[in-house]
Amino acid sequence: MKAIVVKRGEDKPVVIDKPRPEPESGEALVRTLRVGVDGTDHEVIAGGHGGFPEGEDHLVLGHEAVGVVVDPNDTELEEGDVVVPTVRRPPASGTNEYFERGDPDMAPDGMYAERGIVGEHGFMSDFFTSPEKYLVRIPRSQAELGFLIEPISITEKARELAYASRSTFDWDPTSALVLGNGSLGLLTLAMLKTDDKAYDNLYCLGRRDRPDPTIDIIEELGGTYVDSRKTPVEDIPDTYEQMDFIYEATGFPKHAIQSVQALAPNGVGALLGVPSDWAFEVDAGAFHREMVLHNKALVGSVNSHVKHFEAATVTFTKLPRWFLRDLVTGIYPLSEFEEAFDDDDTTIKTAIEFSTV
Repeated sequence: MKAIVVKRGEDKPVVIDKPRPEPESGEALVRTLRVGVDGTDHEVIAGGHGGFPEGEDHLVLGHEAVGVVVDPNDTELEEGDVVVPTVRRPPASGTNEYFERGDPDMAPDGMYAERGIVGEHGFMSDFFTSPEKYLVRIPRSQAELGFLIEPISITEKARELAYASRSTFDWDPTSALVLGNGSLGLLTLAMLKTDDKAYDNLYCLGRRDRPDPTIDIIEELGGTYVDSRKTPVEDIPDTYEQMDFIYEATGFPKHAIQSVQALAPNGVGALLGVPSDWAFEVDAGAFHREMVLHNKALVGSVNSHVKHFEAATVTFTKLPRWFLRDLVTGIYPLSEFEEAFDDDDTTIKTAIEFSTV
């Protein structure tokens, strides 16, 4: 079978031939339909994030996948089921308490593998195998864009943690700011727009000039575009308003600190970006005072698990069709896979198609 990989010492994806995997007991064989490309893939390819499977000279890329079960093996799945795989797996050293109690997404760094990212091959191949417990059935109607279920699940978890941090009182957020106008930021903005807890005012921060397709999407969703070059995060309350909820998807270290100044009293910020090391000066007194005197909270969130994927399949049905059409700017066959990794101002979300339903 064909697989898209990055090799040790190289910084560009290539296609190689690999043997088709055979499912072990408790695993199913899945024929890959489509696999999405995101910022994490670019970081893995560049060597800034992730790691190779032990003893391997390459890593099969891809963690946003959708496929069809072709061999249920000894699982309760059925041939023809459309499934999306979760990403976390036990590390090479073996299982641990997080996996044993069903919370792999809460395992700290170093106590897990992530398919297509660190320690285990991903899903950019004609076929893949997976234990049944890590495969989530989705409606056949979602097969075409099922690769979006994984990124939607990431925001499902982040929102769950944010609301849990406010669960001791009646928290009724009406304003929200998404930091980052990439595909995850835009998905999150659309989710907040269609949330049962509707927000009166939505904002999305980026660094792009008009005309720009992401700005068009933000405004079509009824949001306000905030240019960080003109209005940095800490100035947003004076220019617009204080924010009840801030979702950070930039990986820009200063945003974690600046968000505290932009939050309204009782507000919460969810941090999802993974920055590299960067030391800079911070008014620690002001930061600490804002957190304490105004009951603010910051929560970190990474990865997601089965319940978040299941929630994502419901959320998917609420997203406007025009939004999904404009968000996905390219679906490429394997013969044109390089184009799926293009990263310019016209590209928002791409995927590689390995087969059709």
